[in-house]
Amino acid sequence: MEMESPLPAPNELRKRRQRGSFGPSYTETGVLLTWEDLWVTVPSSGIGSSTDNNGRALLQGLNGYAQTSEILAIMGPSGSGKSTLLDALAGRLASNTRQLGSIKVNGRKQALAFRTSAYVTQDDTLTTTLTVKETVYYSAVLQLPESMTKAMNTRIGGWSSKGLSGGQKRRVSVCKEILTRPKLLFLDEPTSGLDSAASYHVMARILKLTQQCGMTVIASIHLPSSEVFALFHNLCLLSSGKTVYFGRASTAHEFFAFNGFPCPTLQNPSDHYPRTIYKDFDQPSLIEDEDIEQGFVANKPANADEVINILVESYKSSQFFQQEGSVLKSGSQASFLTQSFVLTRRSFVNMNRDIGYYWLRLGIYVSLCLCIGMIFYDIVHSFGSIQARGAMLMFVASLLTIMSVGGFPSFVEDMMIFGRERFNGHYGVAAFVVGNTLSSMPYLLIISIIPGAIAYYLVGLHKGLEHFLFFVLVIFVSVMLVESLMMVVESMVPNYLLGIIIGAGIQGTMTLNAGFFRLPSDLPNLFWKYPMYYIAFHRYANEGLYKYEFEGLSFPRDQCSGSSTITVEEIIEKIWQMPMGYSKWIDLAVLFRMVVLYRLMFFGIIKMSEKLKPILRSFFSANNGKP
Repeated sequence: MEMESPLPAPNELRKRRQRGSFGPSYTETGVLLTWEDLWVTVPSSGIGSSTDNNGRALLQGLNGYAQTSEILAIMGPSGSGKSTLLDALAGRLASNTRQLGSIKVNGRKQALAFRTSAYVTQDDTLTTTLTVKETVYYSAVLQLPESMTKAMNTRIGGWSSKGLSGGQKRRVSVCKEILTRPKLLFLDEPTSGLDSAASYHVMARILKLTQQCGMTVIASIHLPSSEVFALFHNLCLLSSGKTVYFGRASTAHEFFAFNGFPCPTLQNPSDHYPRTIYKDFDQPSLIEDEDIEQGFVANKPANADEVINILVESYKSSQFFQQEGSVLKSGSQASFLTQSFVLTRRSFVNMNRDIGYYWLRLGIYVSLCLCIGMIFYDIVHSFGSIQARGAMLMFVASLLTIMSVGGFPSFVEDMMIFGRERFNGHYGVAAFVVGNTLSSMPYLLIISIIPGAIAYYLVGLHKGLEHFLFFVLVIFVSVMLVESLMMVVESMVPNYLLGIIIGAGIQGTMTLNAGFFRLPSDLPNLFWKYPMYYIAFHRYANEGLYKYEFEGLSFPRDQCSGSSTITVEEIIEKIWQMPMGYSKWIDLAVLFRMVVLYRLMFFGIIKMSEKLKPILRSFFSANNGKP
């Protein structure tokens, strides 16, 4: 006995979606998204479909709609504006673009409310160390679909380990957003990397959820199979930023046939439509004789621009219905504590499995501290050891902190995932900052204790457990401070290479002004002493370490008259020119305050960028007319 397929056949799906109306229907619980006379331009580069003094037009006066419980497919040749239209509707355009026209949600001009929409990008940005089950769980905290149980314990995979194939990653990316049941779902090439069977499976499931949950789905797709094409309700066909066709997908062949470009028998319509308007290969020399014999280019003008103009003018003569509805309200989400807990747990697992995040750095730190320990091994108790102890403490504090830039690429990956998930409303900025901070603390403590213990006891610094614990605490806070600084840098630079360069440069500059290489009295007042000496965190780390190391110790006085020993106050104030008016705990407190300050700066920069992007886009649009 044959098992019944869990998915309906293509013909059955086609019957289910054929409702006979070209105009949109509307349900109160869903989303009706409409756009009218939509233009998107970028600064002119001399390349593009349309260029004038106002820039290059990527989209030119588009009109359309997407309605509840239906899938709108956006198709067209490469460079036709599919992804640009998707980004414009989702509010994801870059800040240097100008957008004109009207985009309405349920008939009202309003921004998409938080957690009401989800966007699946063309490239899959996933945490490579997590399994499929963990990825879906941490993303949506929902039950894993049965169709994914076979691979649910397979890691996503990245540079350090093999995992899922490209097609499987694509399905995980789609699954993450579908599980949140958004009212409006944007899909950028959802079948990219999938074979025809997997493509049909994914799109059929999306159609089923669309109808069950009342979602509105807008998908840009490139050359789908005939089975996948049969799942679409409406079709938006673009060429060079212009609408060639908009209407029911099932009647597109009638539109093309009416205008003299019928789809040949037994040919996939989704192949015929883009091929008819493809401009890159419209020269007569590229048209094969067998294509003419088979009717692929019958009645087609020699220039594809003529075809596009005919279809565009024919489309402009048609009209479609728009209907106003209720305001789209924000969706619900998990509490702040739940978000923070889940993000802390997910980030902790990722840091543990990603060898490049902390474990490689731990190995480097151990090697460096072994070198320092051997160079300063069993330091003697003499006047000359004062300089040696100070140099050793400075090297440990500086090298362990400056090597934190090694984890910058891994943090950039976290930020990319955060950007995608934040846009789709998975969690807030504060929860991400808290989760990243809490999850990193155990690893930072490990890379402070183990290398610190090696260097501390090989050199033979001040005996006593309390002295060692304070030494580790200063190193721990300093490393956490640098991690926070790197977060601030990453939030302001376009790529991780520039971030590493800037981060290392900032730390190097602060090290020079910490009072070791050049005493405070010898620093130039302008910039180097005021303000750099007072904001360099190495200064406070060195002060705390020096005060606690030399506290209770006395050294023989060399080449000096007077008493036979030199006191702590003389060492700190006269040799290192460090103030003794406050204790070492004040230095530690300053470092803690810097950690909090940098984390708050990171939070503020992200929030500010979210606020500024729409303002900048509105500013550009308001100060420039329609192209």
